[in-house]
Amino acid sequence: MLKDSTMWYASWFDTPYYHTLYKDRNHNEAKVFMDNITNYLSLHSSEKILDLACGKGRHSVYLNKLGYDVTGVDLSKNSITYASQFENETLKFRVHDMCLPYPETFSAVFNLFTSFGYFDKEEDNLNTIKAIKSNLNEKGFGVIDFMNVEYIIENLVPVETKEVNNITFNIKRYHQDGYIFKEIRFRDNNEDFFFTERVKSITLNDFENYFNKANVQLLDIFGDYQLNKFNKDTSPRLILIFK
Repeated sequence: MLKDSTMWYASWFDTPYYHTLYKDRNHNEAKVFMDNITNYLSLHSSEKILDLACGKGRHSVYLNKLGYDVTGVDLSKNSITYASQFENETLKFRVHDMCLPYPETFSAVFNLFTSFGYFDKEEDNLNTIKAIKSNLNEKGFGVIDFMNVEYIIENLVPVETKEVNNITFNIKRYHQDGYIFKEIRFRDNNEDFFFTERVKSITLNDFENYFNKANVQLLDIFGDYQLNKFNKDTSPRLILIFK
């Protein structure tokens, strides 16, 4: 039986296979980025951070270890259930749709690891920017860590096979109709699965248009987790600092 969904992120992110495929994500890289970005923003220990689309909470947990009061939110109930085991007095996880404002304000709102541009409705990209702005306190900063689509499209690996936990994932990538697609097929327990990741190929210019419509001020742009300046031809990431 094939598994698929129009709202692909609602189904794929809630499966154990998503976390199996991506279990080898670089945690050291994530820690370096969190160290660099919190230092750059001069965030003081105990300040409140919202980790928007937090997944299973790896960034939230590390930020909390640095001393911050962290709230991690995600649409995936399974991810939040998993992350909740790490909760303490200054770390909590909640199910939340990031298109809508969260009922608190923060010194920083982080949207990390290309957790943007999934939506079926174009207006939800703008709604998310507006929601982030509404969740910032007077001195707060928003951070979006997105892929640099020009670089990604130029360096796209069209076909890949990965074996993880005795499951063979057959992956196909392509750019079409303003989106970057990743088709993932595999078989487990005598059942065939098919999921499609689809992320809008949002450029810096597109983000600037969103920010203008949301009355958001873009403060700085970086191209990698070491916070080197952004270059559209060579930077792997598009990291936006705004308020």
